[in-house]
Amino acid sequence: MTAPHHHGTTHQHDDAPVDPNARLSPTEYWEKRYGDTERVWSGRVNATMAAVVGEFTPGSAIDLGCGEGGDVLWLAEQGWQAHGLDISSTAVGRARAEAATRGLEGATFTTTDLTAWQPEPESVDLVTASFFQSNVALDRTTILRRAASALRKSGHLVVVSHAAPPSWAADHPAAMINIHEEVERLAVPADTWTVERAEEIPRAALDPTGHPGEHLDAVLVLRRR
Repeated sequence: MTAPHHHGTTHQHDDAPVDPNARLSPTEYWEKRYGDTERVWSGRVNATMAAVVGEFTPGSAIDLGCGEGGDVLWLAEQGWQAHGLDISSTAVGRARAEAATRGLEGATFTTTDLTAWQPEPESVDLVTASFFQSNVALDRTTILRRAASALRKSGHLVVVSHAAPPSWAADHPAAMINIHEEVERLAVPADTWTVERAEEIPRAALDPTGHPGEHLDAVLVLRRR
């Protein structure tokens, strides 16, 4: 895609910094992200998601953008049949290895480009997405809507997102989520979905130097009528 032409005084300098990831496809970007280090995430379940889902009766679940599998592994430990999907084969390989190490047969994983993924309608009881945000191309709303079609009646869609950068940072590479806009995009039609929770929740954390800080999570819980 060529850049638009501007008629005026604003122009790009030849020596302007170039984002090294700008030309990478989503698959290339995330493979590079995971391939550049032995582990990207802590391996622990997202605490906010666990607090929400811990109230549900275990059944079958899909986790979108599962990464190295922390949430899926926790779900399996709680008795769910949980299936994680991620675009990075490296991340999925690590998740599978950890599931095998823990003997968690209820945790399975597939390398999937979610932009092309089509779920089986009304096939699961829970769809989760923790921090399903990206600074490369991601048709987030379309994917979440499509994933919600996989829910059976009374099934839940649980989305936990970054509502603001960490308290110690001025910025974050991924776009922040406004919970009110999230409800407007996803809780439609109203005769299909009940909004059980739509709120921002602070979560204690440590900054890179080990000092106390805080994350702000946007939490959306929809139940299919």
